[in-house]
Amino acid sequence: MINVKHIALAPLFEPFALGSIALANRLVMAPMSRNRADHRDAPHALTVRYYAQRATAGLIVTEAAPITSSARASTGAPGIYSDAQIAGWRRVTAAVHAANGRIFLQLWHAGRISSPHLQPDGAPPVAPSAVPAEGFLPGAAGPEPFVTPRALGLDEIAALIGQFALAARNARRAEFDGVEIHAANGYLVDQFLRDGSNYRSDAYGGPADRRRRFLAEILDATIAVWGEGRVGVRLSPASSHNSMSDSDPEATFGAAAAALNDWPLAYLHVDETANIPFDWTKFRRNYRGVYMANSGYDAAKAATAVAQGHADLIGLGVLFLANPDLVARLRWGAELNVPDRKTFYGGDHRGYTDYPSLDGIDPTPPH
Repeated sequence: MINVKHIALAPLFEPFALGSIALANRLVMAPMSRNRADHRDAPHALTVRYYAQRATAGLIVTEAAPITSSARASTGAPGIYSDAQIAGWRRVTAAVHAANGRIFLQLWHAGRISSPHLQPDGAPPVAPSAVPAEGFLPGAAGPEPFVTPRALGLDEIAALIGQFALAARNARRAEFDGVEIHAANGYLVDQFLRDGSNYRSDAYGGPADRRRRFLAEILDATIAVWGEGRVGVRLSPASSHNSMSDSDPEATFGAAAAALNDWPLAYLHVDETANIPFDWTKFRRNYRGVYMANSGYDAAKAATAVAQGHADLIGLGVLFLANPDLVARLRWGAELNVPDRKTFYGGDHRGYTDYPSLDGIDPTPPH
């Protein structure tokens, strides 16, 4: 019997060459914070199991990994700046590779989306400018308002670029297949890109091309570590998450996407969340490389985006969180698990490694 649903979703199951990396399909497990690291902010046995369970994704992009102890927005995020963390991630990558999967590490600095109690010295978090985010940060004693960050000096910006490069080298030590620069969702790199959070008047502020300089220098530094086709970038042009804004987001991010053609990236990963009107078709035309679309995609919409050439890869978050065998379930048209949102952040194995798989399911497509 012909599986009609499988035919409709067929574009998602095509192999894809991500540069020199062969992906089994076009479905990417998108980065999702789970806040389950151990007391050293290191991955542990449950982390290994969690990612290995989902290795049938064409590519896994990990949860955001702080590049230093001062880069965190929460506790429990597994970092990439200590030997224990590198060793923990190496166990993750070994398990994913043993299951024939591919995995990139997302490199993250939260910038102003932090708190003095998360900083090693209790000082205010840093940002391009002394402009606080609106709203509250979840804390151990309940929500706490964001504090006014300290504007980075030029020497500190240079040091941060060095920390991104060191984190990239640590990711190589942990035997990842590549890294993704988290330049989205209101965190430090995004704070430099947008004029609603970047009030600088030096080489890292002002016109949009100068606001892109921080990201450009991070890319120079990380590609020098990893080489061609092993560094991706994540942007969120139309999202207001973490109280982000820009006076002309289509111009700012359209130019940013075009500028990214100057680097031999693995891909551009775009969170297409839109809190404002935004022309995604126009934006997409600016970037000539591999485009990964994310946010608001179900299987049918994802297949259409690939078939019509809007996206080469599709990032899926909660669907992979709740369905370790998502690729097989979509191939067969099987029922999907319902995600338990109460267990998204922190906790133990519940809602992390205990989502059921379909026993005995054949991962090859039906005919």
